[in-house]
Amino acid sequence: MRDVLANDAGRELTEILEELDADLARQEADIRERRSRLGALLAEPPGATGPVSPGLAALLAQAPRTDSPSAAKDREYLTLMDATSSGSQEIFALLGTLVADPAVVELYERLDALAEAPADDPRIAPLAADLMAAVPEELFAAIPEDGVVVTGFKEALLAEYTPAQAEVVDRLMDAFMERGRG
Repeated sequence: MRDVLANDAGRELTEILEELDADLARQEADIRERRSRLGALLAEPPGATGPVSPGLAALLAQAPRTDSPSAAKDREYLTLMDATSSGSQEIFALLGTLVADPAVVELYERLDALAEAPADDPRIAPLAADLMAAVPEELFAAIPEDGVVVTGFKEALLAEYTPAQAEVVDRLMDAFMERGRG
């Protein structure tokens, strides 16, 4: 124990333990809030967006209005992320510039236009590149060194799209993770 205290700038054990307790209390409050939002989502009918955090509410308020099915899917995924991820508020703040750009509607329309297209449609690569170019630079710095790995998430996400749309999203996710690693 003496070595721990010696390496902690001479602070008293009580100070260290109080700091750990305060940190755990903050984590507990965050978990309780996320569980509350998740519980509300589970209680709502499928397709409902449920209660959202102030960060997501602000992000959604900035987004241009569109009837795009792809935009609706993004709102659902953001709501899920909001309810389950502790780092989502940072990401929502970084996405603000992207969703406020009126050109985002055109990107959604291009993704929607691929709904009936085959997985080798020539529009896939340009759309994936344009989507990647629209991502704010600051967002890449928010990616952990080892990337974001959620078992089964990518497969489940891609299964929600048609083959051509899934190809765009897959390329975007791969490029995003590669770019984020440096």
